[in-house]
Amino acid sequence: MKFKLKALTATLFLGSSLLGVNAMAQLPQNATAIEVPAQSIQLTQEWDKIFPKSDKVEHRKVTFKNRYGITLVGDLYVPKNASGKLPAIAVSGPFGAVKEQSSGLYAQHLAERGFVTVAFDGSFTGESSGLPRNTASPEINTDDFVSAVDFLGSLDNVDREKIGVLGICGWGGFALNSAISDPRIKAVATSTMYDMTQVMADGYEIKMEPNPKVPYERTSPMTTEARYKMKQDLANARWEAAANGYSLNGKAEDHLTPQDKITAETPRFVREYSNFYKTKRGFHPRSVNSTTGWNTAMTPSFINMPILQRAGELKAPALVVHGEFAHSRYFGEDAYKALGSKNKELYIVPGANHTDLYDDVNGKIPYDKFEQFFKANLK
Repeated sequence: MKFKLKALTATLFLGSSLLGVNAMAQLPQNATAIEVPAQSIQLTQEWDKIFPKSDKVEHRKVTFKNRYGITLVGDLYVPKNASGKLPAIAVSGPFGAVKEQSSGLYAQHLAERGFVTVAFDGSFTGESSGLPRNTASPEINTDDFVSAVDFLGSLDNVDREKIGVLGICGWGGFALNSAISDPRIKAVATSTMYDMTQVMADGYEIKMEPNPKVPYERTSPMTTEARYKMKQDLANARWEAAANGYSLNGKAEDHLTPQDKITAETPRFVREYSNFYKTKRGFHPRSVNSTTGWNTAMTPSFINMPILQRAGELKAPALVVHGEFAHSRYFGEDAYKALGSKNKELYIVPGANHTDLYDDVNGKIPYDKFEQFFKANLK
């Protein structure tokens, strides 16, 4: 009996040892070091913007870091022959655009009107650093704006008590969020804004028709069931993204319809986007919207993080500008209602659609309004 017990014990021990060997053989090797990939971006020195260079301002290409250690690249615009410490404005957007497009246009116009301005590329996009490429984050992009304020406040010719921010399209939401979180921002303006966390979680709350009524008719947001199905699809797609270092981008034609794929059934606002990003009017080779699609793994972080949940606590003066016929108008109206600022204004540009406020083609951008707002509140 004793022999049998010893034999059984030995067999169990041997069996468990073999199981252990088999189990260990399937585990990864012990990690011994971390190697962070180096990133080198050669910054373009020639004027490669979609708008002409002004002879009324000085222009410099600049860099600064955000708190995540990502180096951001911006275009600094300074009024010529200015003296003393000036008010300053950080500008960025639209979502998926670069500083050579709309944000630089706004920044240069405002510099002509007496402000020091910086138009910058958000983390992971354009000439700014960050890996993987072509991704976005509601928290990091909010900090990009705050870090631009840090940069402007470090300049000798800027009065750090007179710094504002201006966000275009999806960066309008980040601009508001940065002003809610950082009281150093003395005034905040948006132009044709989106709340990217709202649209990614709820979808477009408008009737998706090729030729809709204008203004667009509002519909209900995405249902809980539909959102869960979307999250399932996104989660399943993440297996492939993880296997590729989260560096996969969506297909360009799926992200934004190219001109030769537009049909009579293409929604009007998609046609408007394509007419800007996919044509000579607004195309830029570093713009996500002009070229490739966004990173495939980024959407879930937006779905679960509403950026304007403390909008009622904003104290800085706010100007929300939107086009009368913009499909995105409801984002601006919702944000305006939620803002706690005692000094706030919703300004609707007559006859303007969303992309009319991207450039000067249709002469719709109310530069005088932005100038008056910032001069009144950065003093």
